[in-house]
Amino acid sequence: MRKYLSEFIGTFVLVLFGCGTAVFANNTQLASPIGTLGIAFAFGLAIVAMAYSIGNISGCHVNPAVSLAMYLTEKLSFKDFIGYIIAQFAGGIVGAAVLPLIKGFSDLSISGLGQNGYGELSALGIDMWGAIVVEVILTFVFVLVILGVTSKEKYSSVAGLVIGLSLTLIHILGISLTGTSVNPARSFGPALIGMNNNPEAFSQVWVFILAPLVGAVLAALVWKLLSCEKAEEAQPETETEAN
Repeated sequence: MRKYLSEFIGTFVLVLFGCGTAVFANNTQLASPIGTLGIAFAFGLAIVAMAYSIGNISGCHVNPAVSLAMYLTEKLSFKDFIGYIIAQFAGGIVGAAVLPLIKGFSDLSISGLGQNGYGELSALGIDMWGAIVVEVILTFVFVLVILGVTSKEKYSSVAGLVIGLSLTLIHILGISLTGTSVNPARSFGPALIGMNNNPEAFSQVWVFILAPLVGAVLAALVWKLLSCEKAEEAQPETETEAN
């Protein structure tokens, strides 16, 4: 339960600070200097903060796509995979539910909740298939980075920073396209809580659940392929040294 509680807290913080920053940045009643870079760093720094606080307890997945990749690469048991998913979605929902309670931002029709979307909900107006392609690619890159930087103990001291900066990079590209999901729990919470004010975002949320999971599966398959090739390359060297 310590691991599941950690995943709940981590996802709660990610949604509260990441989507919360987007709420402030996009609120038309504010002359906000936050902008795209500010939102991108909010998500990235939230991951950095959580990685160095709960990382030693649960691994700080705070993302069903990451947990799926970890399960497929045999770094997470099926029992923990299910527990992580439930905790992450719960954390995303509660994190999104707190946003309307913040004084001065109860009008969701003005501020929104940082929902993801395509078409009219996309800053650049990309269509559904464009959104799927974007989310699959961004999640693939993000999860591949995580699998790589967590593959060796010697990287552990910088893993949180690398993952956080990678998420920042991904948001810099993706915010104007889909709002950047790469995380089904991050997308579902705001879409659910803001459903009454923005039903279209909720109707589109399946894209931001499915596409990141597809990206995670592809990343896991590629990582396993690369790991096998690396092991095969290292084997002859080991045999030579033994002789």
